Amino acid sequence: MDKLLLIDDEADVQYSFRRIFDSPEIELTTAASGEEGLKLLTKVKPDLVIMDVRMGGITGLEALRRLRQIDAKLPVIMMTAYGTTQTAIEAMKLGAFDYLLKPFDVPKLKQIVAAALKASRDMKQVVSYQPALETEDYEMGIIGRSEPMQNVFKLIGQLAMSDATALITGESGTGKELVARAVYHHSQRSNQPFLAINCAAIPENLLESELFGHEKGSFTGAAVQRIGKFEQCNNGTIFLDEIGDMSLPTQTKILRVLQSGTFERVGGNQPMKVNVRVIAATNKNLEQAVAAKEFREDLFYRLNVVRIRMPALRERPTDIPLLVNYFLKKYGQPQKGPLKAITNDAIAAMQAYRWPGNVRELENSIQRALVVAKGDAILESDLPSEIFSTPADLAATTSSPAAAPTATDTPAAATPAPAPQTVDETIVLIRRLFDWARSKGDQKLIPTVERELIIHALAETGGNQVRASKLLGITRATLRKRIEKFKIKQQLTIN
Repeated sequence: MDKLLLIDDEADVQYSFRRIFDSPEIELTTAASGEEGLKLLTKVKPDLVIMDVRMGGITGLEALRRLRQIDAKLPVIMMTAYGTTQTAIEAMKLGAFDYLLKPFDVPKLKQIVAAALKASRDMKQVVSYQPALETEDYEMGIIGRSEPMQNVFKLIGQLAMSDATALITGESGTGKELVARAVYHHSQRSNQPFLAINCAAIPENLLESELFGHEKGSFTGAAVQRIGKFEQCNNGTIFLDEIGDMSLPTQTKILRVLQSGTFERVGGNQPMKVNVRVIAATNKNLEQAVAAKEFREDLFYRLNVVRIRMPALRERPTDIPLLVNYFLKKYGQPQKGPLKAITNDAIAAMQAYRWPGNVRELENSIQRALVVAKGDAILESDLPSEIFSTPADLAATTSSPAAAPTATDTPAAATPAPAPQTVDETIVLIRRLFDWARSKGDQKLIPTVERELIIHALAETGGNQVRASKLLGITRATLRKRIEKFKIKQQLTIN
């Protein structure tokens, strides 16, 4: 439940907020003065404070100054009438999250409150990179014991002890924001604000204003001066997600901040000085973007001080049981009975699947399985149909062998698939081969797989038996015997 503390001396405003936020998911507490609101802080422990600028007793600005001394990370939204917007601007400079103009636009109010509550959760929920899944008080962590994830954990620890800029890369759904938050929570800036900006979700013409603010009249619709995220996050950490989608002009301003710690608001000419740590993330190949002149090379090197590459889920299948266990606990409903278990066959099927949507797709699959499962355990049949690979799927995956020709195929030159680089990748390939062999309806797995390996080797070498036997690690005589045994009818080159 989210806790809101409203500080306003007008009874009508308090009444309006009670109606607007009449929800079992929100607990609203009201105070009629800044002094009363400050006294309620330790008792209520709110996730968000919404406060008027002008009240009886101490002003909203003075209350904000005192509040920031008590808790620098607590988001505060200031409210003001049209005639006092400059005061609200001053409040933003003191670290307010945002401000609202009276009378309220209810959809806008809810939008700002939702954004502030998310920022509050991001700053409060500590992301561990050494989670203890067995404990009941476990809340949020980056889960994984595989070698690729251990490398990620080491880099998080090293980054947390420094103030260096970081670049997190990886496919969508791998958990890049969790890594950024883990770095923040374990850094020396953990008692200062953390703000996350999705550069791809904000229209290009608004992103620069969102980041750096704007002056009144700088563009159509700029009715008042606005403070950007960099000013709001002074002394804290800003996370720029999907930075590969940022336009070149905005990239130039980001570069200036990284180089000198200064920027100018849109439409302004006065340099603003800030001390902000930048952590960026992208699912794009920035080296290719630099080569294509779509991303500034100098900015790339400024961001790429320390890089953390998040592995795709298919690269760490041994972590899947841990992730499944976490999501079962997260989405299970004990009030409806004991937590559901999951069968070994279902786990095996998930470990063999490629997971193009990565951890996010796995999470959605577990949520679905918990809904459709009829018994006390999740079965293979409760999983989404796309999880069950077919031979065609196997051929399409980049980490699996090239598609195997049939016995009547003519060997042709084929492009070798990437060899497995880790133990985890080898396990994936073995599981897929087993699943493929089962799909053939033949329980003799070794002969089935052996036959396909020979066909692949012949295809890779253009039918040259000498090269194929070397590739397989057997003699040419043994290869010939296997060809006869498995009745592989092809026009073969025997020299």
